[in-house]
Amino acid sequence: MRDLFCTTAFVQYCRALGGLLIAVVVLSGFTSGHALMQPTHFPGDNPAPFNDTLFTAYTQKIGESLTSIDMVPIEGGAVTFTTPDGEQTDEVASFWMSTTEITWEAYDIFAYQLDLSEAERIQNADATTRPSRPYEPPDYGFGHDGYAAMSITFKAAEKYVEWLSEKTGVSYRLATEAEWVHAALAGRTHDSVLSAGELDEVAWYEENASDKTHPVASKNPNAFGLYDMIGNVQEWVVGYDGKPVTRGGSYRDDASEVQLSERSKQTRKWNERDPQIPKSRWWLSDGPMVGFRLVRSLD
Repeated sequence: MRDLFCTTAFVQYCRALGGLLIAVVVLSGFTSGHALMQPTHFPGDNPAPFNDTLFTAYTQKIGESLTSIDMVPIEGGAVTFTTPDGEQTDEVASFWMSTTEITWEAYDIFAYQLDLSEAERIQNADATTRPSRPYEPPDYGFGHDGYAAMSITFKAAEKYVEWLSEKTGVSYRLATEAEWVHAALAGRTHDSVLSAGELDEVAWYEENASDKTHPVASKNPNAFGLYDMIGNVQEWVVGYDGKPVTRGGSYRDDASEVQLSERSKQTRKWNERDPQIPKSRWWLSDGPMVGFRLVRSLD
């Protein structure tokens, strides 16, 4: 009787163990298959991988140069801002934005064909996709390395992002007005007005700039990690109506104009001294206060 009991117990034990092994195998197969389904795409040349619920800051290298552009993730959401046609509310998808305005080091590579060999430059001498030589130093002697590229037309900014996208294999573009406002507000309400004390913390403007631009990221960033969103140079964006507009004000504007709601369209005065007819599509002869920064969609 005891032998029969032991045999029966052993059989039951084996059955239970077998069931457990089968469950482990099935579960292992499920998790392996699930792991293979996880996305493995990257947000740039050299950042960490991300999945559908996470995207991270990264640094975009530019070819073989030592120059790079830092990009930070901006969570999307609803943004309300004032336009000439009244108040507008847009839903903005998540995106990356460059932490600073594009600097001369990053722009010079494009403008002066520094990514090409000497032979390629000669062959490319008549190309119309790169800026023409400016009549005078476009940095106005304010400073070059570490300073925001300025005197840039909207068309030149568009061509730059096209060039960079082709150069890196990553799709970059200019921000929409809604994206720019969303990033600049960094959690504030759309009608917030910064006090003089707050402005001094984050912006170069008429009262503290000594009538010139200053190195990027030399003031405090906003809550999203973005520097110089207001002041220093105003930035080209694609307006709510699809037309070029600048946001944020510049070193030449007073406290009432360097605000989160500040927007300006190009006027004839920005190119008044340009002798070309038609005016240059690359440089603003009288627009030292205009630059831009990059955006990249999450999709």
